[in-house]
Amino acid sequence: MLLNFIAFQIGWFACVLGGAHGWPWIGVFVTAAIVALHLYRAARPQAEAALILSSGLLGFIADSLLTGMGLLHFPSGQFHPHIAPWWMAALWMAFATTFNVSLRWLKPRSGLAALLGAVAGPLAYYGGAKLGGVSLVDPFASLIAVAGVWTLAMPLLLIIAARWDGMAETGQANAAPGKSATADRPA
Repeated sequence: MLLNFIAFQIGWFACVLGGAHGWPWIGVFVTAAIVALHLYRAARPQAEAALILSSGLLGFIADSLLTGMGLLHFPSGQFHPHIAPWWMAALWMAFATTFNVSLRWLKPRSGLAALLGAVAGPLAYYGGAKLGGVSLVDPFASLIAVAGVWTLAMPLLLIIAARWDGMAETGQANAAPGKSATADRPA
């Protein structure tokens, strides 16, 4: 779990600092390495890949909406000024590697996930702004909008993570001969 958390932090800093300094591909390459390692360690890499791609798409759409509304501005890595940069999609993908590992404990707690999203999401964007990776055009409105996005995104992404949990072994693979697969699962 610690390696997973550290890998995400490295990815976060690589994406934000790369975007801030005009090297948006740095974060994308670091994230690709993190995702590759994550998928290599996964019991079912296809399920984890589906989760990671879903998170990247959701994040790209959400951040593009905020960008298009004029609430966020990014210094580099955009195909168009009204859509989010590709390194932000990579950042959401790196974050998805934590859902079935270091954030596994949060999956059954959707209310807490929404609360953490409402607080941690804006804090991450505020930190990214301090490092130069994003500009909060109207800081108050931008952070409120980010809080709204993350209040919805965290529980939704954890529901998707429960559906596509490629880090857990399948129940049948772990069941001893003559024992049902559900007998090994915690209540």
